[in-house]
This record gives sequence, C-alpha cells and structure tokens, in this order.
Amino acid sequence: MLKRALRLVLSIVMLMAGVAAGSLATAGTAHADGCYTWNRTLSQGASGADVTQLQIRLSGYPGYGAVLAVDGQFGPATTAALKRFQSAYGLAADGVAGPNTFSKLYALQDDDCTPVHFDYSELNRCNSTWSGGAVSAATAKANALRTMWKLEALRHALGDQPIRVTSGFRSQSCNSAVGGASNSRHLYGDAADLGAGSHSLCTLAKQARNHGFNGILGPGYPGHNDHTHVDHRGSRFWSASTCGI
Repeated sequence: MLKRALRLVLSIVMLMAGVAAGSLATAGTAHADGCYTWNRTLSQGASGADVTQLQIRLSGYPGYGAVLAVDGQFGPATTAALKRFQSAYGLAADGVAGPNTFSKLYALQDDDCTPVHFDYSELNRCNSTWSGGAVSAATAKANALRTMWKLEALRHALGDQPIRVTSGFRSQSCNSAVGGASNSRHLYGDAADLGAGSHSLCTLAKQARNHGFNGILGPGYPGHNDHTHVDHRGSRFWSASTCGI
C-alpha cells in the first residue's frame, strides 16, 4: 500500500511538472509566434523571406557609415551585421542565426514586430493610416519599422537608456503644418527626430553614424539645434557642425 501511495504521489508530481513545462513551452512559442518565428538556422548563402525578416532586425548593425540592404540575400554584409548584433548581446559572434540568436530577437520584439522599446505611435503622431505622404501607407509603415530597429540598436549601444522620439512620419498636410521641407524624409516614414533626454543631441548624432542612418542632421545644421534628425535616405548626408559632424 505504501509503495502504491508513493507511486501515486510521484505520478501526480510528474504530471504537474509536465503541465507546468508544457505551459512554459506554449508561452514561449506563443511569444515567438506573436510576430514572426524562424524555422531554420540561417547563415551566409541563405535566401528568402526569413532572411529579410532577420535583416530588418539587424538594420541597426551595419557598421560605421554603412546601410544594410534588406533584400533577402544572406551575404557578407548580413554576416557582419549579425556578428555585431551577437557581440552586442553577449552571444557567440559566429555570424550564424540559430536558436540563441532567435531567442534574443524574440525577447526584443513585440507581437506587432516592433522592438520592445519603440512603437508605431511614437513614429506617427500625424494620423492612424500612414497615408498622405510621399509613398504608399504600407511603404511608410515598413520604413518606420526599419527605423525603429535602428533606434533599438542605437539605444542599446548607449546603455539602454530611453531615447525620446519627437517626430516621425508626416503626411503632406502634417508636414506643411509644422513647416517641414517639401522633400522631407518624414514624408517617407523613414525619419525620426530625437530630443535631448538621457543623452545629449550630439551624443545621439555621433552614435547614429554606426546604426544605418544615411541622413543625420543635428546641432549646427539650420533648424536642428533643438533635435537630432536621422533617416535612411538614398545617399549619405551628415551635418551637425556643433558636434563635429
């Protein structure tokens, strides 16, 4: 009887442990699936939509003055960006995206695929539809997503202190209302104005050079003494003379 009682207790304990483990596994999967889940290890030579998703999240790690192409092709530049990301988060910097890399990315993304420290509302205080700019609403929103991942990398590099976004996407009417330039990158959804806070405007401008921003305008550039502007225009233009840029 005693042995049967012990076996019964042991069975109950094992069952409860299994339920708990299953709950944890389900929770982990649900978190990953809430946005995007990678189903294979990725390394140089791979291609496809899963590579594109990886590149979006690595947009902030191209190296000084560079921009990482989001083209679905895992080439040397993606390998180098991945190594920088892995090193930044204390992972083995082997340039191979496997379980440890994906686990870190899952921890960094919310269910809408934005990084945990930024959201669409910060990048669009103009309207709820992302329409009325220089590109389609879908393109503007996709551009803003890449900008947020670049800002996440910038934030991490600066000690994980908050970064304050004061302006993002603007429609033509919103841009005119604030006196924005007629060709403003804000119309494309790929620009963000950053205000001073945890970091000075010059610190933000200088560090942004490492995180995939072709456009950097800050103190010393006309109209930018109260914020640092970053964007991913087609060619590099950096100007923040007060900061030595």
